[in-house]
Amino acid sequence: MKTERSCIDCASGNCSWEDGQYPDFCLSTHMDEEILAKAMEEYKKEDINRLAVIAAEVEADNYCKMTRLEETVEFAKKIGAKKIGIATCVGLLEESRILAKILRSHGFEVYGIGCKSGTQKKVDIGIPERCNATGSNICNPILQAKSLNAEQTDLNILMGLCVGHDSLFYKYSDAPVTTLVAKDRVLAHNTVGAIYQADKYYKKVFDTF
Repeated sequence: MKTERSCIDCASGNCSWEDGQYPDFCLSTHMDEEILAKAMEEYKKEDINRLAVIAAEVEADNYCKMTRLEETVEFAKKIGAKKIGIATCVGLLEESRILAKILRSHGFEVYGIGCKSGTQKKVDIGIPERCNATGSNICNPILQAKSLNAEQTDLNILMGLCVGHDSLFYKYSDAPVTTLVAKDRVLAHNTVGAIYQADKYYKKVFDTF
C-alpha cells in the first residue's frame, strides 16, 4: 500500500514559525494554491473572521494557564454568547449539570439536551437488534442539534457523545460547536491516554482490529 506523506509524518512543527525548516514533503511548500486561496477567502467573512481572531486571542492569552473548561467560558464571553447549548450523553448528565451551574454563574443562559431524548427505537432506523445491548433507544444527535438550533443557541458544547454520533451533531448544528468531553469510558475520558501508551500497555491498538 502506497503511503502519501503529509503533516502526520512530520514531527518538527516548524510551520508555526516564519523561519521554519521544512521537510521535503512539507504540505506548506507543496500546497495546492487553489485550496489555500479558497480557505483564506473564508476568513474574509465577518462571522468567520471574528471567530478565528477570538480563538487565537483565547489561545495566546491563556495558553498553559487555563483549563479547557476555563478557556471555553472565556471564548463564549468574547464571542458575546448569551445562550449556550449543551449536547450531552445521558451517561454524563451529572457532569453536564455541574457545567450548566458553572456557565450560569458566569451569566449565560443554558439549555441542554440528552442523547436519548425523543426515545426512538434503534430498530426503527435500521440499527441491528444486537445493539440493544446498550439500550433499545437510539442516541439522537440530529435531534439534539435541531433542538438547540430551535433554541437559537449562540454556542454549543459537546459533552461525551459517542464516536460518530458527535460527527452527526457537528454536521447538523447551526451554532459553532466546541467539545469539552470526548467520550472514552475505558480511560475515564482521557482519550489521549491510549496514544501515549500505544507502544506500551496499549500495543493492541496497532494491529488487532
